[in-house]
Amino acid sequence: MSLELNLPTLSGGLSKYQLVSTAPSVETYEPARERLAFAAAHVVADPLGDNAPGAPAVVDWEHTLAFRRHLWSLGLSVAEAMDTAQRGMGLDWAATQELIRRSAAEAPDGRIAVGVGTDQLGPGVHTLDAVIAAYEEQLALAEEVGAQPILMASRALCAAAAGSPDDYRKVYDRLLGQSSRPVILHWLGSMFDPALEGYWGSDSLDTAADIVVDLISDNASAVDGIKVSLLDASKEVALRKRIPVRLYTGDDFNYPELIKGDGELHSDALLGIFAAIAPAAAAALKALDEGDLATYNALFAPTVPLSRQIFAAPTPYYKTGIAFLAWLNGHQPGFGMVGGLQTGRSLPHLAETFRLADQAGVLTKPELAVHRFRQLLVVGGVDA
Repeated sequence: MSLELNLPTLSGGLSKYQLVSTAPSVETYEPARERLAFAAAHVVADPLGDNAPGAPAVVDWEHTLAFRRHLWSLGLSVAEAMDTAQRGMGLDWAATQELIRRSAAEAPDGRIAVGVGTDQLGPGVHTLDAVIAAYEEQLALAEEVGAQPILMASRALCAAAAGSPDDYRKVYDRLLGQSSRPVILHWLGSMFDPALEGYWGSDSLDTAADIVVDLISDNASAVDGIKVSLLDASKEVALRKRIPVRLYTGDDFNYPELIKGDGELHSDALLGIFAAIAPAAAAALKALDEGDLATYNALFAPTVPLSRQIFAAPTPYYKTGIAFLAWLNGHQPGFGMVGGLQTGRSLPHLAETFRLADQAGVLTKPELAVHRFRQLLVVGGVDA
């Protein structure tokens, strides 16, 4: 098969593109020694399911779980039922519960953490007690399956607290006092979810960081770490200097430098992009274990333009790029998503994603990727 095709350009034309990378070797790895690394995994939609916008999610469990086994085989841990799995954007609470139970049942010991949120609450503003009760229901599920909880940022809490740091403390102090194991906190910036603007009770990131530091300091034994997704490396570095727990980077723009660290402190990883670049990420972390920074840098550097493309504004639609690459690499039978979210990116955007994925060396089956993308282009009215 010719590994050349016509790619739509962002300027509205077509340009011939010849793939430059060969299929990378996909090895089996042990978990990294020097860093904890979670990949926030996506879900695969059942191609025969009625996965329309607003409809209950119909999940292809076989391929969804096979993808998690793929991540575990690479030595990565799985952050389950997070934003990448379309929480609040197609994956409803009923499907989330089944996802958590199925994934936890297969996870190697200690290699899964699960999102605990409030997304079973309906639209509208809820009381703080209702928010707490929703969190408690989901926390109980994490306890039941024996997975580490990730206390996800909550749209319902953001609305209920109405800018009051004391309300956030009331909720988080209550939950941290109940968990039987240290949790991972979750700070998701408004670029990922506009409904989280002003989280922690302030529109100022610096003031919000002060609130977070006080919360962690007062509950240090109940907190394993905090995942920070602000797409601002300087804010993350400043915060990790102030907290006595792990900082898990969720910065899909600057992760190589943050994971590598500054010689004194480093960030661990809890990243959606790791689901898309898993073989490269696993190999880079192995190189870091071996002190081979040249290989670490060489493996990660070309993935950054790809990640910046996938997570480009409007950032909530990064999930489309994650599923797109999973389809190109043969991890799912079709390019469909729960909630119909496969329409979240244009053909020119996906074409640029394809090009950058090739240049990053993460198209693990180049001939399949070309064949599948040609099919998508033809359906879209493009002669590939």
